[in-house]
Amino acid sequence: MIPTQRLPASLTPLEMVLSAMLDGLEPVAPVELPLAAALGCLAADTPPLKTLPPCDIAAADGFAFCALDLVGASSYSPLPLPTPPVWVEAGDRMPDGCDCIVDSDLVDQTGPMPQVLAEAIPGQGVRRVGGDIAGGRSIIAGRRVRPLDLLIARAAGFEKLNIRRPCLRVVNIPAISANAATAQLIVETARAAGADVMFTEATGRDVPSIAEAADSDSCDLLMTIGGTGVGRTDAVIAALARRAAAIAHGIALQPGRTSAAGRIGKTPVIALPGAPEQALAAWWALALPVLDRLSGRWPRRAVQLPLARKIASAVGIAEIALLESRDGAWAPLAVGDFSLETIVQADAWLVVPGEAEGFAAGTPADGYMLRD
Repeated sequence: MIPTQRLPASLTPLEMVLSAMLDGLEPVAPVELPLAAALGCLAADTPPLKTLPPCDIAAADGFAFCALDLVGASSYSPLPLPTPPVWVEAGDRMPDGCDCIVDSDLVDQTGPMPQVLAEAIPGQGVRRVGGDIAGGRSIIAGRRVRPLDLLIARAAGFEKLNIRRPCLRVVNIPAISANAATAQLIVETARAAGADVMFTEATGRDVPSIAEAADSDSCDLLMTIGGTGVGRTDAVIAALARRAAAIAHGIALQPGRTSAAGRIGKTPVIALPGAPEQALAAWWALALPVLDRLSGRWPRRAVQLPLARKIASAVGIAEIALLESRDGAWAPLAVGDFSLETIVQADAWLVVPGEAEGFAAGTPADGYMLRD
């Protein structure tokens, strides 16, 4: 059987492919989700939060006073009160004219006239208006919704949040056992990144079966797993071409050079190799930037540390380097080729650009974290 697809004579630079993928790509429209369902998703613009608390409230149980009225009070010189003090409990609105709370054991009520046994300062035991939430602020769009964000939302009275959750359709190409594990890895990784994932498997490795499964109409990003090489049964690129995809096949990325990327109409499409290390490399270098753009996510934060030793790389091809944090520096574990054990051991990754020969020891390097 003659192979149905071949790699081009020259690989397309990673930067060129990524630029074309992101050109004109806009974040997906936000949707409303109940608070519990919004956890882990990327926040979109939300209505301004209301001031909380809306007035001064007691932060502790005790007696409410005006601090100026208590000047000079002490256990040696108790201050008699002409009227009984006002008792408040945590969360109560502060009485007019009162700006502090005094503990119950500092107010002597055993005699005919109550007495205060200590001074207080303005604001003591009081939660000031806007002390928890300043009015007009909002949950920061483009960041992942955390349990603490949900705390703020619930305190502000929200029942739902606006989030952006791109729909990712993952099509697995059958018949190779490694593909199934790789597809599951990508699905789980995509969901952790905030995507709404639809998973399907092509009924066969032939062009018609793959083309039928590669439906881009119901998703924001289409991704295939496997079948991108030059094997006799590899047919993903030919199948995507049948879908009228503009595809760059053969990317100057190691590992992952048999990856492909482009668009079917306006929908981005990325074809990942079936081997897990190659699929992960293409996921980090290509899919994550596209998913981040669709999510409206802020740029990912990189951790900058000096390199413990040099990274050597071939000019002309971007290479993925895996890093481990050791003694305040990045120790390179592997560059361009790595095992599953190395992936699990790594703390971060970076891309060595195609125009670079690598980085010298001691060079500050930006690592994108693989662990929280």
